[in-house]
Amino acid sequence: MKKINIGTSDLQVGPLNLGGNVFGWTLDETQSFDILNAFTAEGYNFIDTADTYSVWKPGNIGGESETIIGNWMKVSGNRSDIILATKVGWDFGDGKRKGLSAKYIAQAAEESLKRLQTDHIDLYYAHIDDETVPVEETLTAYDKLIKEGKVRYIAASNLSPSRLTESLNLSEKMGLPKYQALQPHYNLLERELFETEYAPIASAHHLTVFPYWSLAAGFLSGKYRSEEDLSKSIRGQDAAKYLNEKGLNVLKTLDIVAHKHNSVPATVALAWLLAQPLVGAPIVSATSKAQLATLFAAPKLKLDHEDLALLDASSK
Repeated sequence: MKKINIGTSDLQVGPLNLGGNVFGWTLDETQSFDILNAFTAEGYNFIDTADTYSVWKPGNIGGESETIIGNWMKVSGNRSDIILATKVGWDFGDGKRKGLSAKYIAQAAEESLKRLQTDHIDLYYAHIDDETVPVEETLTAYDKLIKEGKVRYIAASNLSPSRLTESLNLSEKMGLPKYQALQPHYNLLERELFETEYAPIASAHHLTVFPYWSLAAGFLSGKYRSEEDLSKSIRGQDAAKYLNEKGLNVLKTLDIVAHKHNSVPATVALAWLLAQPLVGAPIVSATSKAQLATLFAAPKLKLDHEDLALLDASSK
């Protein structure tokens, strides 16, 4: 499997990034272990989580995903084989644990390391911006963690274009750690913001792009084609906004391209992302080995010029 470097770092990852948002939410620990084992058995090494996953599930307090991944790495003895990304900044919902202040970043990193049962995080994301904190304070906090060996590299998600640019410029000017990757909301149905505002920044600063919601909350898998279909999954309501003329047109095109390649819509949608010049690895989550097989097929599917033109036209 061909691996790519993240940004200008020495972190090398395969072309799929396993999202840990389902661990401790729709999957228990045993089921999560099965998915993690199947993912790494295929040769993949890049796992993405966040400190708040999955605080939204009733009864959860946040940190469940990190805890499961930490337990899995301990049992598997494979920490050195894994490129592990987690995040800081999102609100746990208690009004206290949130933000990108130096004090909070230091605290949150220690808590993540404890849950993950590791001494370092390979890629540490600013999960959401905190405009009450100067970017210099945030970057200096990351610098301290890197010098302590607790974080290897940093990345950004859900920062405004202006704050992202300010951070990148300040890193260069002051010799502070620089974001190596960008995790944006980007897929066949969410193109305009990334392609017009973020892509030029990512290109200019050599950021590798790892899109989240790569399948538009599952809509691009084709399983939601009517209002009735939304009840098929716990995530169905997240896909409801795409049940419109544009969404159904994109599904129709995915069906055409999938039929041509003896494939399925989800695989084609991910292959389209992988064909975009800045994208390193779409973030994908799975709750079964059958879903994983669909995801594994994406890097092997090479879309031709005609396929890309059809998908481009239907999704613009």
